[in-house]
Amino acid sequence: MTARVLIVEDHEDLAFGLQRNLEFEGYEVDVAASGSDALTTVARQPPDVIILDLMLPDIDGLSVLRRLRSGGATVPVLILTARGEELDKVRGLRSGADDYLTKPFGVLELVARVEALLRRAGGRSGEAEASVLTFADVEVDVRARSAVRSGRPVSLTPREFDLLVALLRQRGVALSRRELLRDVWGHRAEVSTRTVDTHVGELRRKLEADPARPEWIVTVRKHGYRLEEAPPEET
Repeated sequence: MTARVLIVEDHEDLAFGLQRNLEFEGYEVDVAASGSDALTTVARQPPDVIILDLMLPDIDGLSVLRRLRSGGATVPVLILTARGEELDKVRGLRSGADDYLTKPFGVLELVARVEALLRRAGGRSGEAEASVLTFADVEVDVRARSAVRSGRPVSLTPREFDLLVALLRQRGVALSRRELLRDVWGHRAEVSTRTVDTHVGELRRKLEADPARPEWIVTVRKHGYRLEEAPPEET
């Protein structure tokens, strides 16, 4: 099923450009030019993700966000803020936003953020993500943020846990180091691709039967990592 994106933006040219680019990527796109239009659109046909400008002509974006959350809407929301308005970012995140972008921004980055939000919310299928994920003798409870191996708790750092869940959510898919940096570390400039390698090494040490010869968290040469759907058969 194609994911539906709602753009809430009163700047006509910007809204049109975002709509064209997202449609080119295969999304269905609705546009609302005001906060009241956005609330009406969500009530009529809930989208899979919302791109919400905070500066709107009638109801400001923060008020729209608060109304959505108070009404029980769990749709991922990416807010758009003005350069240097750090307080808006903080208020948006505290009001229930899932991510933010500062204007001006690149379209490719926006598309990447939308993709990441959809993955976290269940992907393009719109299905709810499973709370408990398993592989080998490992069981991961996403909501409880806990992991057990052969029935025994495994101590994972917050980043190790997020990295493991990112790999599990895309089981069988080769994820690049940059994709993992984006989804787990959130584009932080001070984090290098070597950080991904270090954290993968720790996951292998804690979860693989033989960390030196991993069966599950495997390296994709010159690309990144993949969590196998099933370990390779012995020959």
